[in-house]
Amino acid sequence: MPVELSYLQAVVLGIVEGLTEFLPISSTGHLTIAEHLLGLPVDDRAVTAYTAIIQIGAIAATFIFFAKKIARLFLAWVRGLSSAPAREDRDYGLAWAVVVGSLPVGVVGFLARDLISGPLRTLWVVAIGLIVWSAVIWVAEQRHDVLQREGRQRGESGVTLVDGLVIGLVQCFALVPGVSRSGATISAGLLRGINRVTATELSFFMAIPALTAAGLFELLQARDDLGALGVGQMLVGILVAFAVAYASIAWLLRFVATNSLRPFVWYRVALGAVLVVALSSGWISAT
Repeated sequence: MPVELSYLQAVVLGIVEGLTEFLPISSTGHLTIAEHLLGLPVDDRAVTAYTAIIQIGAIAATFIFFAKKIARLFLAWVRGLSSAPAREDRDYGLAWAVVVGSLPVGVVGFLARDLISGPLRTLWVVAIGLIVWSAVIWVAEQRHDVLQREGRQRGESGVTLVDGLVIGLVQCFALVPGVSRSGATISAGLLRGINRVTATELSFFMAIPALTAAGLFELLQARDDLGALGVGQMLVGILVAFAVAYASIAWLLRFVATNSLRPFVWYRVALGAVLVVALSSGWISAT
C-alpha cells in the first residue's frame, strides 16, 4: 500500500532534518525516530528516499552560509591545478583535503546502499549507534583539551591531505544510523589535533558532496515511489530543512568556539538509553 505523507509530517521531518544534520546527534537516527512516531514505515523505500532528498535543503543552506569561502577554496584549487606558485596557497591544500575526504563515504555508501536503506534502518541500530559513538566523541574532546593546554592544536592553515583522508574514512561510520556524520567528522578532526572550529567547518564542507550525491541518487532511484508521497510535501520538507539548517549552522559555529561537544554526548547517551528501554519493554517496535 502506497505511503501517504501529510504536509504536517513533511514540516516535522524538515525541522528534524534541519536541526540535526549538522549537530553531532545523528540526523538519520532522529529522522528514523520521527518517522516511527509519525506512523511512517521506516524501512519503506519511498520514506527512506524522502529523508535523503530533504537533505538537499540542508546542503543548500551550507552553500549559502559558506558561499564566499567555498568560492575561495574552489578558485584556489583550480588555480593550483595549473600553477606551481598557486599550490603554495594554503587554500589549495585545504581544498584538496576536502576533495579527498569526500570520496570514501561516496564509494562505501554506494556499495553498501542496500544494507544502509534496509537492515540498518531499525531503532536498535540507532540506539546502539548513539551510545557507542558517544564514547568516541568523549575521547576526542579529551584529546582536544590536552592538545589545547599544550598549544599543539592546528588551525585551518595546518590541515593536510592526510587529515582529509582520515576524516573522510571516519565519515563512513556515519552511514550507520545513530553515529552522526558531523559527530564522526568533527571527532576525527579533534583526534588529528585540529581545533574544534576548524574541524566543524571541515565537517560542513565534506557534507556538501556526500549529501548532495546521496540526495540526487535517491531522487533518481525512487522517482516513481516518491509520487505517492507528493511533490508538494517534498518541496515543503526541503524548504523547511533549508531554513532550520541555516540557523543551526550559525548556532553551532558560535557554540563550538567556546564550548565542548560533551553536552551532545550526554544527550546522545540519554536518548539511546531511552530507546533501549522502550524497545526492550515492547513499547515501540524497531521498524
